Amino acid sequence: MLTKSIAAGLAGTALLATVAFAQSPTTTTDKAPTASTATTTSTTASGQWRTSKMDGLKVYNEANENIGTINDLLMDKNGDIKIAVIGVGGFLGMGEHLVAVPYEKLKFVNEAVAYTGTGAKPGATTTTTTTTGAATGTDNRPAATTTSSASKWYPDHAVFNASKDELKNMPQFKYSE
Repeated sequence: MLTKSIAAGLAGTALLATVAFAQSPTTTTDKAPTASTATTTSTTASGQWRTSKMDGLKVYNEANENIGTINDLLMDKNGDIKIAVIGVGGFLGMGEHLVAVPYEKLKFVNEAVAYTGTGAKPGATTTTTTTTGAATGTDNRPAATTTSSASKWYPDHAVFNASKDELKNMPQFKYSE
Protein backbone atom coordinates (compact mmCIF):
# COMPACT_ATOMS: atom_id res chain seq x y z
CA MET A 1 0.00 0.00 0.00
CA LEU A 2 2.84 2.37 0.86
CA THR A 3 4.47 1.70 -2.51
CA LYS A 4 1.28 2.67 -4.35
CA SER A 5 1.10 5.94 -2.42
CA ILE A 6 4.74 6.81 -3.20
CA ALA A 7 4.26 5.97 -6.88
CA ALA A 8 1.10 8.09 -7.05
CA GLY A 9 2.88 11.00 -5.36
CA LEU A 10 5.82 10.86 -7.80
CA ALA A 11 3.46 10.67 -10.78
CA GLY A 12 1.52 13.70 -9.54
CA THR A 13 4.68 15.68 -8.97
CA ALA A 14 5.94 14.85 -12.46
CA LEU A 15 2.59 15.89 -13.96
CA LEU A 16 2.56 19.24 -12.14
CA ALA A 17 6.19 19.91 -13.09
CA THR A 18 5.40 19.30 -16.76
CA VAL A 19 2.58 21.86 -16.64
CA ALA A 20 4.84 24.41 -14.95
CA PHE A 21 7.56 24.06 -17.61
CA ALA A 22 5.02 24.44 -20.41
CA GLN A 23 4.03 27.93 -19.32
CA SER A 24 5.81 30.80 -21.06
CA PRO A 25 7.27 33.53 -18.84
CA THR A 26 5.68 36.92 -18.91
CA THR A 27 7.76 39.84 -20.08
CA THR A 28 8.07 42.93 -17.94
CA THR A 29 9.64 46.23 -18.83
CA ASP A 30 10.99 47.08 -15.40
CA LYS A 31 13.86 44.53 -15.48
CA ALA A 32 17.44 45.24 -16.51
CA PRO A 33 18.49 44.11 -20.01
CA THR A 34 19.77 40.58 -20.28
CA ALA A 35 23.42 39.78 -20.98
CA SER A 36 22.63 39.01 -24.62
CA THR A 37 21.47 42.59 -25.25
CA ALA A 38 24.24 44.29 -23.28
CA THR A 39 27.14 45.66 -25.30
CA THR A 40 30.57 44.12 -24.75
CA THR A 41 33.78 46.03 -25.31
CA SER A 42 37.25 44.57 -25.59
CA THR A 43 40.68 46.11 -25.79
CA THR A 44 43.21 45.04 -28.40
CA ALA A 45 46.89 45.87 -28.47
CA SER A 46 47.81 45.33 -32.08
CA GLY A 47 51.50 45.85 -32.73
CA GLN A 48 52.48 45.63 -29.06
CA TRP A 49 55.02 43.17 -27.59
CA ARG A 50 54.69 41.24 -24.34
CA THR A 51 57.67 41.89 -22.07
CA SER A 52 57.29 38.39 -20.62
CA LYS A 53 58.23 37.03 -24.07
CA MET A 54 61.35 39.24 -24.27
CA ASP A 55 63.09 37.30 -21.48
CA GLY A 56 65.44 34.83 -23.18
CA LEU A 57 65.19 36.52 -26.58
CA LYS A 58 68.39 35.89 -28.56
CA VAL A 59 70.62 38.84 -29.44
CA TYR A 60 72.72 38.80 -32.61
CA ASN A 61 75.26 41.26 -33.97
CA GLU A 62 75.09 42.66 -37.49
CA ALA A 63 77.10 39.68 -38.80
CA ASN A 64 74.29 37.36 -37.54
CA GLU A 65 76.50 35.91 -34.78
CA ASN A 66 74.65 34.98 -31.60
CA ILE A 67 76.13 37.21 -28.89
CA GLY A 68 73.76 36.56 -25.96
CA THR A 69 70.19 36.65 -24.68
CA ILE A 70 68.04 39.29 -23.02
CA ASN A 71 67.79 38.48 -19.31
CA ASP A 72 65.83 41.48 -18.12
CA LEU A 73 64.39 44.84 -19.12
CA LEU A 74 64.69 47.76 -16.70
CA MET A 75 62.33 50.73 -16.80
CA ASP A 76 62.17 54.11 -15.17
CA LYS A 77 59.36 55.33 -12.90
CA ASN A 78 57.37 56.50 -15.93
CA GLY A 79 57.29 52.96 -17.33
CA ASP A 80 59.70 53.63 -20.18
CA ILE A 81 62.18 50.80 -20.80
CA LYS A 82 65.68 52.24 -20.52
CA ILE A 83 68.10 49.30 -20.11
CA ALA A 84 68.31 45.77 -21.48
CA VAL A 85 70.33 43.33 -19.41
CA ILE A 86 72.05 40.86 -21.75
CA GLY A 87 73.60 37.60 -20.63
CA VAL A 88 76.80 36.75 -22.51
CA GLY A 89 78.63 33.43 -22.45
CA GLY A 90 78.13 30.77 -19.85
CA PHE A 91 76.38 27.44 -20.09
CA LEU A 92 72.88 26.88 -18.70
CA GLY A 93 73.13 30.09 -16.68
CA MET A 94 76.47 29.16 -15.08
CA GLY A 95 79.34 31.59 -15.68
CA GLU A 96 77.12 34.01 -17.56
CA HIS A 97 78.37 37.62 -17.75
CA LEU A 98 75.53 40.17 -17.42
CA VAL A 99 75.91 43.55 -19.11
CA ALA A 100 73.56 46.52 -19.28
CA VAL A 101 73.06 48.15 -22.66
CA PRO A 102 70.83 51.11 -23.58
CA TYR A 103 67.49 49.77 -24.78
CA GLU A 104 67.35 52.21 -27.69
CA LYS A 105 70.57 50.69 -29.09
CA LEU A 106 68.79 47.37 -29.69
CA LYS A 107 67.09 46.80 -33.01
CA PHE A 108 64.26 44.25 -32.94
CA VAL A 109 63.61 42.07 -35.97
CA ASN A 110 60.52 39.97 -36.73
CA GLU A 111 62.12 37.78 -39.40
CA ALA A 112 64.15 34.75 -38.38
CA VAL A 113 67.90 34.69 -38.91
CA ALA A 114 68.42 32.80 -42.17
CA TYR A 115 71.37 30.45 -42.55
CA THR A 116 72.12 28.42 -45.65
CA GLY A 117 74.90 25.95 -46.10
CA THR A 118 75.94 22.91 -48.02
CA GLY A 119 76.89 19.62 -46.48
CA ALA A 120 80.09 18.08 -47.80
CA LYS A 121 81.73 14.71 -47.66
CA PRO A 122 84.94 14.33 -45.63
CA GLY A 123 87.90 15.78 -47.49
CA ALA A 124 85.73 18.01 -49.68
CA THR A 125 85.70 21.79 -49.46
CA THR A 126 82.78 23.13 -47.44
CA THR A 127 81.16 26.41 -48.35
CA THR A 128 78.86 28.05 -45.84
CA THR A 129 77.05 31.25 -46.63
CA THR A 130 75.52 33.38 -43.89
CA THR A 131 72.86 35.77 -45.05
CA THR A 132 72.44 39.06 -43.29
CA GLY A 133 68.78 39.41 -44.16
CA ALA A 134 67.68 39.61 -40.54
CA ALA A 135 70.14 42.32 -39.57
CA THR A 136 69.68 44.46 -42.68
CA GLY A 137 65.92 44.11 -43.01
CA THR A 138 65.99 42.27 -46.35
CA ASP A 139 64.18 38.99 -46.53
CA ASN A 140 65.88 36.17 -48.43
CA ARG A 141 63.53 33.40 -47.27
CA PRO A 142 61.09 31.70 -49.64
CA ALA A 143 57.51 32.90 -49.40
CA ALA A 144 56.32 29.50 -48.17
CA THR A 145 58.17 29.89 -44.86
CA THR A 146 56.97 33.36 -43.96
CA THR A 147 54.71 33.76 -40.96
CA SER A 148 52.63 36.71 -39.96
CA SER A 149 54.68 38.83 -37.58
CA ALA A 150 51.49 40.67 -36.62
CA SER A 151 50.14 37.52 -34.96
CA LYS A 152 53.21 37.11 -32.71
CA TRP A 153 53.40 39.05 -29.47
CA TYR A 154 57.19 39.28 -29.53
CA PRO A 155 60.00 39.80 -32.05
CA ASP A 156 62.13 36.93 -33.36
CA HIS A 157 65.42 38.37 -32.11
CA ALA A 158 67.32 41.56 -31.33
CA VAL A 159 70.38 43.02 -33.05
CA PHE A 160 73.10 44.88 -31.14
CA ASN A 161 76.19 46.31 -32.83
CA ALA A 162 78.96 44.56 -30.85
CA SER A 163 80.87 41.32 -30.83
CA LYS A 164 80.59 38.72 -28.07
CA ASP A 165 84.09 39.63 -26.88
CA GLU A 166 83.20 43.33 -26.71
CA LEU A 167 80.18 42.50 -24.55
CA LYS A 168 82.25 40.24 -22.28
CA ASN A 169 84.73 43.11 -21.78
CA MET A 170 81.98 45.52 -20.68
CA PRO A 171 81.55 46.07 -16.93
CA GLN A 172 79.44 43.38 -15.30
CA PHE A 173 75.92 44.42 -14.35
CA LYS A 174 74.82 43.67 -10.78
CA TYR A 175 71.43 44.27 -9.25
CA SER A 176 71.69 46.59 -6.25
CA GLU A 177 69.95 45.47 -3.09
